[in-house]
Amino acid sequence: MLAGLALAVSSCQTAQKPVPLLPAKTAPALTATAAAPAPAPAPRQQSKPAPPQASNPKPALPAAEATAETKAETKTHPVSPAPESDLVGDLVARVEKQYQAGLEAFHSGQTDIAKQDFDNAFNALLGSNLEIRSDDRLEAEFERIVEGVDHLDLGGLTLDSDAQKSEPAPIDETNGITPTADPRLKAKAQAEIQSTHSDLPLMMTDQVAGYISYFSNRGRGTFEHAFARSGRYHDMMVKILKEEGVPQDLIYLAQAESGFHPLAVSRVGARGIWQFMGSRARGYGLHHSMWVDDRQDPEKSTRAAARHLRDLYAQFGDWYLAMAAYNSGPGTVQAAVRRTGYADFWELYRRNVLPKETRNYVPIILAVTIMTKNLSQYGFDDVSMDEPAVYDSVNISYPVDLRLVAECVDATQAQLQELNPSLLRLTTPREGAFELHLPPGSKGQYQTAIAEIPKDMRLWWRYHKVQPGDTLASLSREYHMPAKSIATANHFEDTDLEAGARVIIPVAAGKHPFSDNATYARRITRYKVHRGDTVETVAENFGVSAQMVRRWNGLRGGDSLRGRRVLALHLPVSPSSEAVSAKSKSSAHPRKTAQTASAKIPQSQTANSEGNDTSEPASVLRHKVKSGETLYSIANTYKTTVAALKRNNGNVATLKPGMILVVQQNQ
Repeated sequence: MLAGLALAVSSCQTAQKPVPLLPAKTAPALTATAAAPAPAPAPRQQSKPAPPQASNPKPALPAAEATAETKAETKTHPVSPAPESDLVGDLVARVEKQYQAGLEAFHSGQTDIAKQDFDNAFNALLGSNLEIRSDDRLEAEFERIVEGVDHLDLGGLTLDSDAQKSEPAPIDETNGITPTADPRLKAKAQAEIQSTHSDLPLMMTDQVAGYISYFSNRGRGTFEHAFARSGRYHDMMVKILKEEGVPQDLIYLAQAESGFHPLAVSRVGARGIWQFMGSRARGYGLHHSMWVDDRQDPEKSTRAAARHLRDLYAQFGDWYLAMAAYNSGPGTVQAAVRRTGYADFWELYRRNVLPKETRNYVPIILAVTIMTKNLSQYGFDDVSMDEPAVYDSVNISYPVDLRLVAECVDATQAQLQELNPSLLRLTTPREGAFELHLPPGSKGQYQTAIAEIPKDMRLWWRYHKVQPGDTLASLSREYHMPAKSIATANHFEDTDLEAGARVIIPVAAGKHPFSDNATYARRITRYKVHRGDTVETVAENFGVSAQMVRRWNGLRGGDSLRGRRVLALHLPVSPSSEAVSAKSKSSAHPRKTAQTASAKIPQSQTANSEGNDTSEPASVLRHKVKSGETLYSIANTYKTTVAALKRNNGNVATLKPGMILVVQQNQ
């Protein structure tokens, strides 16, 4: 008994002793190479052991914020199961699992399955008895899903057909692999960095060499594209990084993240050149509304990224750890440091305590930095950078359609969108100020032209550049506007038009293709929900957008109407823009134009028809259904009724793109 007691006491005392930290060890296949010292507040140490309870300048992030900030996918960074009593944690875990399943389905081309998974994720959140805004974790998860789904091309989940078209972030592809190092290439690169100047510490490891091999071969196109685009923003970014007091070579973080594309979006919703998540972006002054996302503004996002990286360096005292925290969130890196006792990236790498994407993240940036500073050695000396992005700026406090702006300055819609990547739609914000970017040298031209358009009509009115042969009569037919209205808006005293001149087209509000501005009746129509109804099917049947159905009924997201018995709807006064087709450019044969498929029928046929001849007999047409069209919108376009369309087409109820409808039109 005495022997057993002594053994038990000895065991307890041993268990209570703090385990001494292991001596610093070098990461596998790690070869330190001298490089130019970084101008950092504190020198970087090779393997810096930190006490398990070491304090940091800033505390670890709360769990909710860490979840919202983590750009590495959850499946590669498993979370410990929550206690049974943690209802919120259980719900978040279920929702996240469904969301990740949707992402996998989407990226494998299974759009329908992705839609269902995303709907299930939304409905699990919204259908629970828990109030989303009552818990930070629920709110963060909801915002995370909205961010991730908002701009995916899911044929109905996107909010607006006029939205800027995003593209996949290159970082998703590169940090998902771990390429093998070529020994010869590694030796060559190791020799090169001896003479490579950088204000970031450079180090050659097998991991860095592996990514140099990747970008030199299979990933060559990714590197070339990013390096070429860097010319557009290089000077501006380097200037801002210098002003914010951080290494200027952090610009290569942006090259690795997004390839310098402002519209880059990662699989988990990080957006812009610097790949900010929504909550982190707000913390650094980047705002997001249905009209503008500052994360896509190259200048604003660069300054925010520089300040964020500066804060991370102040927290960790190491640029490699700061970059790792930029990728996965400071809470993730803090936890890894506390768990191991090492404030050294390569030691954390060796111990496999960081998410896979974060472990690969720093080697990717180092590889890009080394290669960009030694282009000729890797065969990229024939790749030239794009010209710097230059533009005129004008501060406006009114909403204006970019199509009108383009007509004012003789530019294209695409050019205006590229100059204003922060705009999510084809209009500037409805309220507040906005800095509008114009082609260089066109500021005066724009201000002169826009002054002719009333402020409250700058979302609707258009300019038409007169072509040889144009007359008031032909413009009236082309735009389906009374000739008198066009003459009045332009103060014409005669009907002769000078070729090359601009003519104002006073389109009535709500009468041209723009979904956010469709005109709806004030009277509420109440609709009884039937079995099988979804937000999308109800929206389609009534010729309104799904976004408006959700807004009118306080639906946060998803397509399910489970638990809903009645919906409040406002029927459109004019056709939804989803049914509007491109305006016909032919004015020489108006009769022929009126008898073609809907792609040639302007929506403005349903607008003010003053001066049009309505005595012509009905004609039978064939209409090919396009994505987004409804029976209601087609009926309005052709001046017929839904009942007539159904009667002439076998009582068709559901439309699919490509279907041919027989239309009896009263002209």
